[in-house]
Amino acid sequence: MRREVVLPLFVLCFFAADLVRTAHSIWLNLPASGTKCVSEEIQTNVVVLADFVVVADHTHAPTISVKVTSPYGNNLHHSENITHGQFAFTTSEGGNYLACFWLTDHKHEASTEVSVNLDWRTGIAAKDWESVAKKEKIEGVELELRKLEGAVEAIHENLIYLRDREAIMRTVSERTNSRVAWYSIMSLGVCIIASTLQIWYLKRFFQKKKLI
Repeated sequence: MRREVVLPLFVLCFFAADLVRTAHSIWLNLPASGTKCVSEEIQTNVVVLADFVVVADHTHAPTISVKVTSPYGNNLHHSENITHGQFAFTTSEGGNYLACFWLTDHKHEASTEVSVNLDWRTGIAAKDWESVAKKEKIEGVELELRKLEGAVEAIHENLIYLRDREAIMRTVSERTNSRVAWYSIMSLGVCIIASTLQIWYLKRFFQKKKLI
C-alpha cells in the first residue's frame, strides 16, 4: 500500500477512535433563580444518552428539575425534585436539542450556586459496547475494529447531514437573492412610474396656469 493511501487511512482511524471515546462532560452552575441550558445540533436517528447528578459538599443535596425539548419544542423528558437521573431518546428531527436545568429546592441558600455534572453522549459514544461484545462474542482487536467501523459510519452520516444542510442553505440563499432582485426591479419600476406621473402632472399644472 502506498504512503499516500496509508497516511489518510491512519488519520481517519485516529479521528474515528477519538469519536468513539467522545462524551461531553459538562459542569453547570445553577443560580438560586433562573435556568441553565445546554444545546447540541443533532441529526435524525441518533441515540442520545445523558446522566446528570447534583454535586454537593454537604449531606443534603438540593433538588433540581430538568426538561429536554426537541428543535420543534416537543417535550422529550421532564423530571422534578431530583438530585440525579438520566434521560435517553432517539432523535426524530434534525436541529438543536435543548436540555434545561433549574433549582427547585427553595430551602437552599440563595447566595450559593448548585453544581450539576452532565455526561452527554450521542451517537456512537452512547452505544453499549459491552452488550454488543457479549451478544456477538467478540473482544480485543475485533471489538476495537467494530468501534472504528461504527465511528466511520457515524462520520459518513454526519458528512451527508452537513452536505444536505449546506444544500438547503444554498437553496434558501438563492431563493432569497432572487426575491431581493425582483423586489429591487419592482421598486425601480415603481420609482420610474411615479417620477413620470409627477412630471406629467406638473407639466399639465403649469400649462393650465399658462406658465409654460
